[in-house]
Amino acid sequence: MNNELNFNIDEELHEECGVFGMYDFDGSDVASTIYYGLFALQHRGQESCGIAVSDTGGPMGKVSAHKGMGLCNEVFTPEILESLHGNIGVGHVRYSTAGSSTRENAQPLVLNYVKGTLALAHNGNLVNAPELRRELEYTGAIFQTTIDSEVIAYHIARERVKTPTVEAAVANAMKKIVGAYSLVIMSPRKMIGARDPYGFKPLCIGKRDNTYVLVSESCALDTIGAEFVRDVCPGEIVTITKDGIASDTSLCLRDKSKEARCIFEYIYFARPDSVFDGVSVYHSRLCAGRALAVDSPVEADLVVGVPESGNAAALGYSLQSGIPYGTAFVKNSYVGRTFIKPKQSNRESSVRIKLNVLKEAVAGKRVIMIDDSIVRGTTSALIVNMLREAGAKEVHVRISAPPFLHPCYFGTDIPDEDQLIAHNRTIDEIRDLLGADSLSYLNIDRLNEMAEGLPICTACFSGDYPVEPPKEDIRGEYIR
Repeated sequence: MNNELNFNIDEELHEECGVFGMYDFDGSDVASTIYYGLFALQHRGQESCGIAVSDTGGPMGKVSAHKGMGLCNEVFTPEILESLHGNIGVGHVRYSTAGSSTRENAQPLVLNYVKGTLALAHNGNLVNAPELRRELEYTGAIFQTTIDSEVIAYHIARERVKTPTVEAAVANAMKKIVGAYSLVIMSPRKMIGARDPYGFKPLCIGKRDNTYVLVSESCALDTIGAEFVRDVCPGEIVTITKDGIASDTSLCLRDKSKEARCIFEYIYFARPDSVFDGVSVYHSRLCAGRALAVDSPVEADLVVGVPESGNAAALGYSLQSGIPYGTAFVKNSYVGRTFIKPKQSNRESSVRIKLNVLKEAVAGKRVIMIDDSIVRGTTSALIVNMLREAGAKEVHVRISAPPFLHPCYFGTDIPDEDQLIAHNRTIDEIRDLLGADSLSYLNIDRLNEMAEGLPICTACFSGDYPVEPPKEDIRGEYIR
């Protein structure tokens, strides 16, 4: 058993992707609004982004698109946005959970085929992508990317040749693809949203004046001044045309017995001001903090959260325990996940560049530090050490999730078991590695309370996968 931590490994979990679609029935350009919507989803992906638009009153199938590596404000300029004319469009922010981080893999994907043009944005991972990809390759398909989203796009295009509508083609493709996917698809005269039957990833509908929106998180609706209409149900396909929005129940693949929403949307991924299938993310995190205070109490002077996702859970712990809630960390707002990380030879730590401790807040105090998760343990150990250096008398770590024991195959960047600090270690052993006075995780039975009884996926904690895990690597770049 390895009892040493490698402080040179990137500790953070990454969010997968965010999708945004918009159809303005009045004919106004939508690119600028999509850009602001993507800004609100930037936390879901910081490696690449893109927008594709079309004019429903213009030439059939003409699509204008721009995408690139980096944050939204690095990829788009006012001149680029002004050049993207069209009243229907899709946008995407990406972190690479499957397929390498290159411009070719940035989305939306735009396909020209015999029936016209499709633009597709995808959030999630397919578990059967490699075999579907090989099947397509042996029938003559030529791939431009290494991502499973292109496999989805190809299947939709192939099914469209045999079906009367795009939504029927999407339904047929959904019968073949297995895994996690929330899709926004633009055809020349339609916008389509689809969600996998398990409901792994969120997707909701919004409306602003005479415009409909499909988006990963409801917080983006607030950003653009749109009202929340409803969530797209697991297994549902919604179609937006000039006549409005419709959902054909004959195409729906919903099976409530299979539903398994990603619990980590509530724990970490989603912004706290989002609501996911009727459950407030902020309330879920408060609930987790309260549960920790009940199940894992400790005498202390101050409760603090590791920003940002640990803050609401820390407040919940404080409210339940009566121990004062405070701010112990100052976060550098200008450091994203794309900043140049210090070399191994440098003394600077990525964690210290992103966070600094308020010494006067913690000096001489017994501190309860609330964080959302521990992956490899490197970041948590550094933060505990920073609190001690700042004069904290005791540091008690409380985690608002159960221990990570298994990898995720549905769009969350949780690594293999041998890289997880909780794998083959006891809680006491992990505590000692972190240098904490005590350590407790959220009881796995509390997760249902966080999701208010909604069916959830807990595979990364329990090993109980709602879909059989793939037998080959789907999270790295495809190898021929």
